[in-house]
Amino acid sequence: MKSTRFGLVAAAAVLALTASACGSDDGGSGGSGGSGDSGGGDGIKIGIKFDQPGLGLKKGNEYTGMDVDVATYVAQQLGYDADKIEWVQAPSAQRETLISTGQVDMVVATYSITDERKQKVSFAGPYFIAGQDLLVRSDDSSITGPDTLDGKKLCSVTGSTSAQKVKDKVPGVNLQEFATYSECVAGLVSGAVDALTTDDTILAGYASQDQYKGKLKVVGAPFSEERYGIGLKKGDTEMCTKVTDAIKKMINDGDWQTAVDDNLGAAGYKPPAGNPPTPDACS
Repeated sequence: MKSTRFGLVAAAAVLALTASACGSDDGGSGGSGGSGDSGGGDGIKIGIKFDQPGLGLKKGNEYTGMDVDVATYVAQQLGYDADKIEWVQAPSAQRETLISTGQVDMVVATYSITDERKQKVSFAGPYFIAGQDLLVRSDDSSITGPDTLDGKKLCSVTGSTSAQKVKDKVPGVNLQEFATYSECVAGLVSGAVDALTTDDTILAGYASQDQYKGKLKVVGAPFSEERYGIGLKKGDTEMCTKVTDAIKKMINDGDWQTAVDDNLGAAGYKPPAGNPPTPDACS
């Protein structure tokens, strides 16, 4: 997608950085050079999910979702127009590696801030507080939270910690494990299962899809807290401060609410308590 001229400029920049050897951990990171500056580079690489409706979804050459909107806003505050963003797929298991090796400048991908992850990367934010919840059919009033799942068929993906949390709390639940959340949603619509559990943002994203509008709803009784942050290279305090300031501005000027409404509002989703969040000092 980049022009030949851009490729030559980027190559020259990489050679210059290599020659300076300013504390780089490796010589082939593949990063854009955007980390730590406020728009002086030619572009910025941002890791997102490619398969989460309402959050980070790739369809052809189009990228949509709340995480995409947040990332685009932050990039613009750093001096990068939307056409200077290179989107990189960031599966959950690869996020730390993508950051530490310089393959991306930041990750905005339902990336919960945890003490374990903070040992490997720095976080700006949070920009959203999510919670584990339940997705049910719109006409089902019998399920109002985990304590009403006894004897019900609950779906989540194979190996999901979300489903296991519910099973531990409600031993009588009938856990059904599918390979993907999309399969769970299809099973919910057909009546094969009674509920689906994972982060409420992910649930709202599926419920907001055109084919499911009016058919599904998020229960709205979250029973965990997930603080979504923007992952950055460990110890890059300057960049982290700039990104946190950008998140604060997005919240204050109303664009944060617009992003939530545009991407998740169709499901009747209401962000849980604590939103909009107050971004902490960089961690």
